[in-house]
Amino acid sequence: MTTPLTVDQLQPRLQQLTVIDVRSPGEFAGGHIPGAHNVPLDQLSQALPALRAAAARGELAITCASGARAGNACEQLSAAGISALLISGGTAAWAAGGHQLNKVPGQKVRWAMDRQVRMVAGSLVLAGVVVDVAVPGVRWVSAAVGFGLLFSAATNTCAMGAMLGKLPYNRPRNSGAAFEATLAELHGGK
Repeated sequence: MTTPLTVDQLQPRLQQLTVIDVRSPGEFAGGHIPGAHNVPLDQLSQALPALRAAAARGELAITCASGARAGNACEQLSAAGISALLISGGTAAWAAGGHQLNKVPGQKVRWAMDRQVRMVAGSLVLAGVVVDVAVPGVRWVSAAVGFGLLFSAATNTCAMGAMLGKLPYNRPRNSGAAFEATLAELHGGK
């Protein structure tokens, strides 16, 4: 079972917890909770041994932009026998509470994943409607996007977000090396 943790509860315990941020490396670079380790959700299974080692030394606290991906990560960790706290409201709640966000030096700020999804989905819907005027039947692209958004909401998953997270734009240079360094750090200690 996942235990929620508000940002007000997190702040005084920040030094005792290992904070894991499951957003894409690009989102993480744009601003994260101080001391957080970036383990993207799509690489969580690869990081399980390191996370298990970190959890053996103390509690894990999982975050993302708003809480949805972190909730998914907590479910995966629980299934693997690793308990973790869920930071309610994610990094957005941390920033809204007036707390500092650290940035990765030398990295461009990227749009949050939910903003990228809205941009792509909206563009596809608009293109489908506009192009349908000249090419009948293209409106079904818009219908497919609408179905995808409904499915995403019903299942609390986001296939489009997962696909966008794999784009080079969302994987800053050296993100692979940074991930390996994060795993080594989690294995060996904060």
